[in-house]
Amino acid sequence: MKRLASLLLLFLIVLISGCSDNSAKNEGLSNGQSNVSDSKFGDALVEGSIGDASNLIPILATDSSSHSVAGLIYNGLLKYDKDLKLTGDLAEGYEVSEDKKIITFHLRKGVKWHDGAPFVSEDVKFTYELIVDDKTPTAYDSDFRLIERVEIPDNYTVKVFYKVPYAPALASWTTSILPSHLLKGVEITKSPLQRKPVGTGPYKFFEWKPGDSITLVANTSYFEGSPNIERYIFRIIPDSATMFLELLNGTIDLMGLSPLQYAKQTDNPRFKERYNKYKYLSNSYTYVGYNLKNPLFQDKRVRQALTYATPKDDIIEGALFGLGTRATGPYKPTSPWYNPDVKKYDYNLEKAKKLLSEAGFVDKDGDGILEKGNLKLKFTIITNQGNSSRSMVAEILQNSWAKIGVKVDIRILEWATFINEYIDKRNFDAVILGWTIPLEPDLYDIWHSSRCEGKNLNFICFQNAEVDKLIQDARVEFDFDKRKKMYDRIQEILAEEQPYTFLYVGESLIALSNRFENIEPAPAGLMHNFIRWYVQKENRKYFFTQ
Repeated sequence: MKRLASLLLLFLIVLISGCSDNSAKNEGLSNGQSNVSDSKFGDALVEGSIGDASNLIPILATDSSSHSVAGLIYNGLLKYDKDLKLTGDLAEGYEVSEDKKIITFHLRKGVKWHDGAPFVSEDVKFTYELIVDDKTPTAYDSDFRLIERVEIPDNYTVKVFYKVPYAPALASWTTSILPSHLLKGVEITKSPLQRKPVGTGPYKFFEWKPGDSITLVANTSYFEGSPNIERYIFRIIPDSATMFLELLNGTIDLMGLSPLQYAKQTDNPRFKERYNKYKYLSNSYTYVGYNLKNPLFQDKRVRQALTYATPKDDIIEGALFGLGTRATGPYKPTSPWYNPDVKKYDYNLEKAKKLLSEAGFVDKDGDGILEKGNLKLKFTIITNQGNSSRSMVAEILQNSWAKIGVKVDIRILEWATFINEYIDKRNFDAVILGWTIPLEPDLYDIWHSSRCEGKNLNFICFQNAEVDKLIQDARVEFDFDKRKKMYDRIQEILAEEQPYTFLYVGESLIALSNRFENIEPAPAGLMHNFIRWYVQKENRKYFFTQ
């Protein structure tokens, strides 16, 4: 899904156990599939993840763990290639009308769903209708609300009519297409596809052991050719240190390293003999988000004070070992949409104290905590278990904010509980989290006032009429310079209002077993050509039989 937040969450499954000869019955290769005889086909990739998936119907999921799994199972009409350019996926081609209000997609022929049913244009029309159905609890409907209608002249043509020209239109069709023959007439929140998905993608669902692992098997009939790696296993390991030990022991192949692990714990012969490391500026940022319905955070001077009292450089050096750069808004510094001229908040405790005093917060009882009337400047920061950098950030903030009279408690929560019981229910004061920075710059889902309620992504409930209008205007503006001015102004407002304390854009730090070959780092990262990775026969660890 193009917008998910995200947070680099990697997954993996438990090693094939009880098989001293490293062989197992591959029950996943069924439905009449034939064996693949290609000499590159075989083995498994085991990826470590700090969080389990929640829902494998992509339009219902708001966590990156679910989308990481679903991304191998489903396809969109379009996708981003290794150079981050839109290209065909389930659609082999498309045309945009001169007035930019009609997109005509030409679908690939011969594509099959994993259960053998043919993929046809009805699946695309059905997916659109499902997303905009008011009974569907999805956070991703905003792109599709601007569609007037979808027509399907035949099984392999889809015509999408927009009410107005819509700049993010093409990017929105990277959304996963769902099987109409399995979901039509079914209440989607009760569909078995939430736990046993059926897609068109390079991997087919095999098994989900909640809290333990998710196993996928290669779709040998995939329209781009069978993946070479026979199984993809997500193994859930909630603690990063434990996951790293599993990596060193060879029981997982792929994980996102913490900055400490990357900088200090992998520079040794044992690691270098078995793994390769990759580093590049991530397409995500980390932030502190303030629940704006909490009376403590409704005065922007309080939020500004907290940002002034945030030692971003110390955080980057201490928590990230220098492997990151400051964030000032929702785009990273290398993005064409980044505004370098917004208000900056260099570390300044005196400015922070002055702003809190202007907001009416003073320490009347001498306990070191500021108050305003009966309102104590005391709150809890929550973040997710398994991310040591975020835990360190919380501790740095706790210590620094105490110097300006702010009392902070820290609570570290298991991922599913963190999302389902706290974020989705708006049950928090402040949160340390991260968002993926989408290639399409549209900010609607996270920053528009209408996305404040329910399980939508504006869970801090930021509401600003000027930002709403700018977001809406930018969505229908195709001229880059005019559109950029709108996003520049939004960044100025966010910098002034500080609904988030934007912390940093970190480096993506990846460890991957060196038995995998044909890795091609690119602007899109490592996984863009994953189905072409392979392991030489003499280096394989896992063997499966029909």
